[in-house]
Amino acid sequence: MDAHLILSNLLNPPVLFFFLGMLACMVGSDLEIPQPLPKFFSLYLLLSIGFKGGVELAKSGFHDEVAWTLAAAVGMAIMVPTVTFFILRRKMDVSNAAAVAATYGSISAVTFIAATSFLSLLNLKSSGYMVAAMALMESPAIVVGIALARLTATRMERGFDWSGLLRDAFFNGSVLVLVGALVIGMMTGEAGGRALAPFTTDIFKGMLCLFLLDMGLVSARRLGAIKQLGGFPIGFALAVPLGSAALAILLARLIGLGCGDALLFTTLCASASYIAVPAAMRMALPEANPGLYVTMSLAITFPFNIILGLPLYMGVINHIWR
Repeated sequence: MDAHLILSNLLNPPVLFFFLGMLACMVGSDLEIPQPLPKFFSLYLLLSIGFKGGVELAKSGFHDEVAWTLAAAVGMAIMVPTVTFFILRRKMDVSNAAAVAATYGSISAVTFIAATSFLSLLNLKSSGYMVAAMALMESPAIVVGIALARLTATRMERGFDWSGLLRDAFFNGSVLVLVGALVIGMMTGEAGGRALAPFTTDIFKGMLCLFLLDMGLVSARRLGAIKQLGGFPIGFALAVPLGSAALAILLARLIGLGCGDALLFTTLCASASYIAVPAAMRMALPEANPGLYVTMSLAITFPFNIILGLPLYMGVINHIWR
């Protein structure tokens, strides 16, 4: 792995603000982002990245590469939770295994956005349809995780609202904003992109810095819970992203993606959800322990991907592609 890539990523302003948030928590600072704002930042980032992706998709159109990439994205979102569930069952009960499997089968939009910022730092371009891949990957893992839990249990829970689960999985707020913004970007095209550029482009990195400052605070607060997890969950939280990334790089090469798109696809496959999946698990599997699957994704996998994962994946892609 190129040390220059690691240094470039570490000196990226959003990453430095993530470290600042962690430092503030560790030294006992009273720094805090007022509670409504993190949700606003999240909605802004999803809207902005979705809209810009739609504009780019309108430019590029729908072709074979797009179709293969989206098919591979959905395939990974189904395969990863299915395989990891049976691995996790050796160490965990059904509910926790399903929740963790769904967490690592779904994606982290913030990690994806950080990857786009990293590409910008390296002056590498990416395609708008990768946002569509992100939208498609968020929900299938939730449905697969719940289905595996129900099928593995000794008896199905009577009266379980599957229609409600599917509705929440595919139409939760983050998915709806992302897909809706993508469609609006496609409909308005370049003219819409120019009109919203001050909102979706000019202030984007500043908003990302504020959001990652808050994420640093949240991640640092959960670090204390890591020692309670034991060795297996920690190893899993590091090994699965690396394994998923390796498979994603292979698929990206077979499809013929460029370096920028390959990094985004790899980042999606290697990330883990800490927003959409916990919300669904609280409803569908309340007996699962959020302190397990949220801590694994937010305090271990997320920082790993942000700090070391992105330059590692980029280094491997550069080596193979060039």
